[in-house]
Amino acid sequence: MSKYKLYRDLERAVELYNRLHGTEAQARIISVEGNRAVVEFTGTFCHTCGVRDWLEDLAYLLVSMGYDAKLVEFIEPEGEESLYKRIGVFTIDSSPSSRVNESRDYEESPGR
Repeated sequence: MSKYKLYRDLERAVELYNRLHGTEAQARIISVEGNRAVVEFTGTFCHTCGVRDWLEDLAYLLVSMGYDAKLVEFIEPEGEESLYKRIGVFTIDSSPSSRVNESRDYEESPGR
């Protein structure tokens, strides 16, 4: 998968994430290296239960785009930053076109 395509699709997922979560949570791409992406999350969600779930929502959006995405590291900054910021490190594998083909193969299997 090309780095450009992954970055573009990650940007689309972050834009959708930000629209869906409104003022409670906003995501911003910090870096993409290989199949690892570092994303900063800010907002009042940091004061709720299930903070990790808010970050995993981005992985679910990427999965819905055909990627195999997982939150592999959850970072809580120290001090004042910890009030409204979390960092998520994700692994993102596969390209949407190959995942679509895998899905079609499954759907077209006998007995399905």
